[in-house]
Amino acid sequence: QLERIKGACVKRVLDLIEKLSRDEPEKFAAFLKAFGNTLKEGIVEDATNRERIAKLLRFASTKGDGAAQTVSLDDYVGRMAPGQDAIWYVTADGYRAAAGSPQLEAFRAKDIEVLLMFDRIDEWMLGNLHEYAGKSLKHVAKGELPLDEADKAKQEEAATAAAPLLEKLKRLLGDRVEDVRVSARLTDSPSCLAMSEWEMAPHLAHLLREAGQDVPENKPTLEINPAHPLLERVEAEADDARATDLATLLLEQAQLAAGAPLADPSAFVQRMNRLLAG
Repeated sequence: QLERIKGACVKRVLDLIEKLSRDEPEKFAAFLKAFGNTLKEGIVEDATNRERIAKLLRFASTKGDGAAQTVSLDDYVGRMAPGQDAIWYVTADGYRAAAGSPQLEAFRAKDIEVLLMFDRIDEWMLGNLHEYAGKSLKHVAKGELPLDEADKAKQEEAATAAAPLLEKLKRLLGDRVEDVRVSARLTDSPSCLAMSEWEMAPHLAHLLREAGQDVPENKPTLEINPAHPLLERVEAEADDARATDLATLLLEQAQLAAGAPLADPSAFVQRMNRLLAG
């Protein structure tokens, strides 16, 4: 009986919130500001109503109004390009970090909308929200990007041409990285981090460690843009010490952009000073 009462109460509350979202958008926005993260907890805790709750969530977007969290998943799906089969998103510890993520560059170049998720609960919530309206949710930094045949050929050509540079970076960085590869995500930035499909975002891993949780360390995968002048400088640098500084700087820049703290900030500053002075 208690379970039936609970189910009826949840249904009634969701009915009221849905009505508020339709009829009184200003009040609904105020509700989300106060209880949006609590609503997101429902994605994890209430599998029965997950789709209804997801329909009520609002996010910032690369096609939205700055940091305002006004874009629904239905809005996103309605704007998807023909043939697009995924809802793309990025998570970060703040709006500026999300909007400035280098992993967005290829998506902007192709005019693909990306949801910007920067509440601390988002990464945890998305571990339970894998699809919506038949569309899978995918992080822009995780896994391989879907490429058409022309893009695949271009990517393979770039990887072949950059093979000596990739080997040089792997040698210089050693066991600090899992792999170094040519990126399909970058158009302007020199480097970024890529994650496996189930890997935890760096900013969340840092947050959990700060809270005393035992989070295993993962070696990052570094993706590079061989056309960037900084990569050309690494390739041309004959002095191993300077080349190592440049390669390490590429990795540290990518870590900072992904929200990962640097293991040795002092060494980073000294490295920057050597390169700027030299």
